[in-house]
Amino acid sequence: MPDQNRILSYLPWLRTFEAAARRMNFSEAARELGLSQAAVSQQIKLLEQEFGEPLFERQRRGVTITAAGAAFLPHVQSAFGTLARSSGELFGKAANRRIILHSPISFTSLWLAPRLKALSQDLPHISLDIKTVHLPADYKSEDNNLHIRYGIGYFSGRNALRLTKEYLVPVVSAATLRHSTSAAVWKSMPLLSVSGGREMWADWFDEADMQIPAPPVHRFDTFVAALSAAKAGAGILLGSRPLIDHEINSGELAEISDIQYVSDNGHFLTYEADIPLNQTEQSLLRWFKQNSINNI
Repeated sequence: MPDQNRILSYLPWLRTFEAAARRMNFSEAARELGLSQAAVSQQIKLLEQEFGEPLFERQRRGVTITAAGAAFLPHVQSAFGTLARSSGELFGKAANRRIILHSPISFTSLWLAPRLKALSQDLPHISLDIKTVHLPADYKSEDNNLHIRYGIGYFSGRNALRLTKEYLVPVVSAATLRHSTSAAVWKSMPLLSVSGGREMWADWFDEADMQIPAPPVHRFDTFVAALSAAKAGAGILLGSRPLIDHEINSGELAEISDIQYVSDNGHFLTYEADIPLNQTEQSLLRWFKQNSINNI
């Protein structure tokens, strides 16, 4: 096992290992780091030789991480996170005031953006660098600590503050309903769905004790895209409140049922359990707590 001084000599290899393990793909890690795939493979091999333990299993169609690699990964990510955060805290006040926040585009567009003016008024010393994410691999723990994540509230190794609780209700464009009845809309318009954890039409129909009229015709990979289609009159969306509250209150969307399905899902502000928040991050955490579902 290498000593601590030797570990410092191959920090670039550790950076390569973290990217390859997070993406589970040497080619994608190479693109992220600006290296060739051969260089990534060589650095991983050197690291394995140094440790005397394989970190990946090479297969014809890719790689899988070994048990040793999986156990090592969170320690590497935590170490890089500590280095990045310490650099920001120690070198300059401006760096300490800027917070990188990874957030799904739906939450950013529909919840956070309408509140940014209030956030700036309440916390004028904080500047957010918001990076929208689409896939779990888009979360990069080494360059920040705060993530907005969607789920039921359990995120391994991370504390979580619930910001929203999801209430699902079918909606259409208000213009559609002005020229038709709710019953006619159900018969004539297709269902719009969102892939992944937001595919919950079956749950809503169970709650409403209704038969699904037909399978969803159009499926989207983001809620924001599906919402745009619904506002354009393309179909019936299972809307997520409070994300669509503005569209309903402004008259762009109209509900076609009084039945709401209460989901266990929601958005959470998360941060690593073993890395203390700095003062700036604590201020932002308090702001989110004051503006979360618990205080609405």
